[in-house]
Amino acid sequence: MPELTVPDPSLVVLIGAARAGQSTFAARHFSPEEVVSRAAFGDEADFVTALRGRLARGLLVVADTDATRPALRAPLVALARDYDLGTAAVVLDLPRPLLEARGADPTTAVAQVAELRRTLARLAAERFGPVHVLRSPKEVAAATLRRVPLPPDRRDLRGPFDFIGDVHGCLPELRDLLGQLGYREDGAGLWTPPPGRTAIFLGDLTDRGPDSAGTLRLILAMVRAGATLCIRGNHDEKLARALEGRKVSPAHGLGSTLAELEEAGPDFRAEVRDFLEALPPHLVLDGGRVVAAHAGLPEQYHGRDSTRSRRFSLYGDVNGATDECGLPVRRDWAAGYGGAALVVYGHTPHAAPRWLGRTLNLDTGCAFGGRLSALRYPELEILGVPARAVYAEPARPLPEP
Repeated sequence: MPELTVPDPSLVVLIGAARAGQSTFAARHFSPEEVVSRAAFGDEADFVTALRGRLARGLLVVADTDATRPALRAPLVALARDYDLGTAAVVLDLPRPLLEARGADPTTAVAQVAELRRTLARLAAERFGPVHVLRSPKEVAAATLRRVPLPPDRRDLRGPFDFIGDVHGCLPELRDLLGQLGYREDGAGLWTPPPGRTAIFLGDLTDRGPDSAGTLRLILAMVRAGATLCIRGNHDEKLARALEGRKVSPAHGLGSTLAELEEAGPDFRAEVRDFLEALPPHLVLDGGRVVAAHAGLPEQYHGRDSTRSRRFSLYGDVNGATDECGLPVRRDWAAGYGGAALVVYGHTPHAAPRWLGRTLNLDTGCAFGGRLSALRYPELEILGVPARAVYAEPARPLPEP
């Protein structure tokens, strides 16, 4: 029995020649409000407007349409990308004699089936993913469908949480902070949270501090024990690229981190690489009430998994410009944030945690001699420990909140 997986939310495109049974398939696997049928609209613009309505709200929507030609599919893929969502394809590639037996026009059936089969192998290149192909009425009847949440969607986790700002390899301070938060270390180096609590690391786990490898060992042990979740920061992204063998600059502490990992041995390096590759770009938690994103995230990207949303999560609101210190110019996205969810982030170090509306920046520059900070949620209590040393000199003094 074939199981079809579709990302939720996404734009699911039902592809097939006339009389292939797209509408019947849609009625079986989706609710009526999720399905937008091309046949119900005389005008293409009205069809697209109906699709946009659900995509704009971050909802799964099903396009019931023939789309046997790439020219018909390309606008649908582009439409989903406009809303930072992916596109899945369910293809009903049924035999032409069957379509004609169901009443399809023979000339139309010949053309549509030929075009579909000529271009079927290109669907992945057209940026559909996943692609499911059903080739007989028996396969169509036996198919089941499973919706898969996008990686950032952890609304099922209700907390309580302890959000921890950019660690940057500051292992002594991380141990101090975990102790202050009520976590306990056993004899094997595993830190256990207070009952019911989960630590959420906001990215940038390594570089600049005195022990990046030790920081990773501690956090990986907590991940294996189910005591913590992490999101990817820009330093984590760069380290992941380096461990994949790609050419990256060793600046900003990465060179020291790579040297520590080289000394730690190939097994640990492989474990770290796999861990970093699996990190989500951001997390939506507690029914959507709180979002964790390394560099922050405007509301329109919450829960989305696209190139634009991932880039914003990693680097913030940047355009490639640099300032007089050679640092990226980061526009203050939080100043214009008006979303309902609390966004907890880091990336841009300040002298103290920075509350601004429904946003909180927890990067307090520990590696630069500042502090390592955390937020207890839902209590909204901020805790922190001072850096034990200045491990790296900042390009400029840390700004006040």
